[in-house]
Amino acid sequence: MALSGALRLPPRCRWAQRLSSAAWGDTIFALSSGHGRCGVAVIRASGPGSRGALQSLTGRPELPPPRVLALRRIRDPTTAETLDRGLVVWFPGPHSFTGEDCAELHVHGGPAVVSGVLRALGRLPGLRAAEPGEFTRRAFRRGKLDLTAAEGLGDLIRAETEAQRRQALRQMEGELGQLYRRWSETLTQALAHLEAYIDFSEDDNVEEEVLSQADATVRALEKEIGAHLQDGRRGELLRGGVHAVIAGPPNVGKSSLLNLLCQRPAAIVSPVAGTTRDVVEVALNVEGYPLVLSDTAGLRHATDPVEQEGVSRARDRLQQADLVLAVLDATVVPSEPTGLGDALGSILPPTACPCILVLNKSDLLRGAEGALRATCAQEDSMPPITLLSCKTGEGLDRLLQLLAQQLAQLCGDPLAGTPSLTQSRHSLHLGDCAAALAQYRQQRGRDLALAAEQLRLARRHLGRITGQVGAEDVLDIIFRDFCIGK
Repeated sequence: MALSGALRLPPRCRWAQRLSSAAWGDTIFALSSGHGRCGVAVIRASGPGSRGALQSLTGRPELPPPRVLALRRIRDPTTAETLDRGLVVWFPGPHSFTGEDCAELHVHGGPAVVSGVLRALGRLPGLRAAEPGEFTRRAFRRGKLDLTAAEGLGDLIRAETEAQRRQALRQMEGELGQLYRRWSETLTQALAHLEAYIDFSEDDNVEEEVLSQADATVRALEKEIGAHLQDGRRGELLRGGVHAVIAGPPNVGKSSLLNLLCQRPAAIVSPVAGTTRDVVEVALNVEGYPLVLSDTAGLRHATDPVEQEGVSRARDRLQQADLVLAVLDATVVPSEPTGLGDALGSILPPTACPCILVLNKSDLLRGAEGALRATCAQEDSMPPITLLSCKTGEGLDRLLQLLAQQLAQLCGDPLAGTPSLTQSRHSLHLGDCAAALAQYRQQRGRDLALAAEQLRLARRHLGRITGQVGAEDVLDIIFRDFCIGK
């Protein structure tokens, strides 16, 4: 049966088709700088056709020296019309971001200029618009970076705070991948020794000591991976932001606190109790750390169905929070530590996360302020306590200081120690790797072949994190460490 018209493939099939065509050497192009009006826009092309594309658009057969900016008149190769006058750069492979031949056009950032150059590139044979992330995907396929570095690059592009930038840059530069590759090499070493003993121990070419060495290596690696997994989710919190919830009874100034911290009227403020019914969420940058702050409904026994739903959502958010700003009215809370503790216990869930107790409306305390400040200063069993007036702003600096301390404790220093886990995918595969190492210890005394299979499985899980799963490298270590057949 004859088909009329073009056959339209579903998006997933079109993507697979383009990936298969990429193996045959097609060339992609895209705007690599931000959209919208700007001083300079960068348009990148990658693939074997990027040389011809640069020659066609500049009208010159000779290319500029590699990685040197050159001023050129950029023309439409179809009409010979001048589109712009800008800078061009030539990156011959493999010394480019993708590992392929690459060309960049640095043109003026007006929408008409950018669209004109993109249309001209699209009319050249063998060139097509790039899919999202395809330049990075090609860089990964050509070994320019592993999966953890690619994820770090994505995080760097999305980073909004200094701490996020530092963590993402460290991961993009390969520190996390290097750590996992070192573990994989350690496992490869232990596996090579174990397989050498299995295959050649009968010929007395391999001593039994290699088994104890493999056991010690696995024990040390299992301990190191366990410590890496028990990092309090520092990397994930820094990457996605610490989720903090403002909680407390009605009319204590929770919405006023949210507005004070974000410096805009993000939440409705009213003297009527129960105004906040839904969760109001804002993103903040506190001393370089990302904070996702949520204002919630006042916690009380509500009779109105809408308010009941708001209170229910507030309690759900408290269960999921990484940090709680517990707000109480400073004019009604008792000044003794026991009374403060009871008031705080009515807010926090049984499994409480870190907390800062904010005693609002300090401007109304008058003579009682001194006693309350003394209690805040001397009580060590309570979470950090601070007095605040959302009306005057007095005490805001102290609250921001406490917030920064809590965030630094939750997220850690992204430049200190070993790199932190940043993705749940990493945690999943590392957990599976640790489970395989535990199975190795169980199988070790029963069947060496089964124990070796657990080491292979552990290596496979590590390889899935970086995207590099080797098969033949075990043989290299066998022949390097043991003189087989001597």
